[in-house]
Amino acid sequence: MNRAPVTLQRRSGALRPPALQTLPVAVTGNVAKVRARTPSTIMAVVKADGYGHGAATVAKAAVAAGAGWLGTTSVAEASALRAAGLAVPILTWLHPSGIDAEAAAAARADVAVGSVDELGALLARTAPTVRVHLHVDTGMSRGGCPRGEWDELIGLAQRGQRARRVRVVGVMGHLALADRADPAANAPAVAGMREAQQAVRAAGLGSPLAHLAATSGALTDPATHFCMVRVGAGLVGIDPSGTVEMHGASRLTAPIVHTTAAPAGTPVGYAGTYVTERATHLSVLPVGYADGIPRELSPRAGVEIRGRRFPVAGRVSMDQIVIDTGAASFPAGTSATVFGPDGGATPTIGDWARWAGTIPHTIVTGIGSRVKRSTA
Repeated sequence: MNRAPVTLQRRSGALRPPALQTLPVAVTGNVAKVRARTPSTIMAVVKADGYGHGAATVAKAAVAAGAGWLGTTSVAEASALRAAGLAVPILTWLHPSGIDAEAAAAARADVAVGSVDELGALLARTAPTVRVHLHVDTGMSRGGCPRGEWDELIGLAQRGQRARRVRVVGVMGHLALADRADPAANAPAVAGMREAQQAVRAAGLGSPLAHLAATSGALTDPATHFCMVRVGAGLVGIDPSGTVEMHGASRLTAPIVHTTAAPAGTPVGYAGTYVTERATHLSVLPVGYADGIPRELSPRAGVEIRGRRFPVAGRVSMDQIVIDTGAASFPAGTSATVFGPDGGATPTIGDWARWAGTIPHTIVTGIGSRVKRSTA
């Protein structure tokens, strides 16, 4: 096929790198939205580096807005928050490398134990008294002590507390169906948590904090709130239940690195899956799937440039994407917004999730290390 020559608009001068900007004011607003729906204590869960937004940045904004606890995956993450100056109570409950009792005590971090074996191993350590939350399975079947072993777990905790090896300060579970925003779907888990509370009290372990709900439950079902709610995705603007409009807490931008003028019939990218239907301009952004841009996108995917949305053209490459800007020709260095909270032509993380057939969590947690981070 004969085509007219493609002309290239070359870059000039230094270009700003792709950048992800975290917006603490949005985190503050999201905590306020949760607070309006519950009198319970709010735990700000900042695992996965604060859902990709910077754990310390998100934690500080959440605590400033009234969150009374922080939640992390590991004791190491809790230690990093202490080093960043956070003083509120911290719970860690996934323990990918096991529970380091000494490090937990040093970081003043509570740990959750979800099995008899896990608690037994903790009690076997020679360490200062460790604050623990008993993690019971309330229907998720993804961690947590199975119901048939609750009595054994609680009995072991009772003996450990008498020996001053542990102090039971919490009991926790998870909601498997909270995203449905249907209290009836949550009712079995609520009943299970109440049963666990009663068993802990009957064992003489006092009245520890009970917590069951994450973001969806916190926003939609007061019966799940108990003493505390754990809010993670909601901090950065994601409501998995889809019932409450939250504030997006980040903006991803990238500069145009070059622009070409292309005639109709020009194939774009690997395998030429996109072919221009008219004479147009094609601009390249230096972000690709190595930076967290989903490779599988619907034809509706696009970015914002100077107040207008333009479609992604062709396949996502490892390090770049191509944008079809039509009659508009943008010089190198022009900033494009990949996603942000602005509305209008600017795509949201929810838009990108729909275009990729995934959930917003994977968009924000997938942004790669080559993208420069900053805070507004």
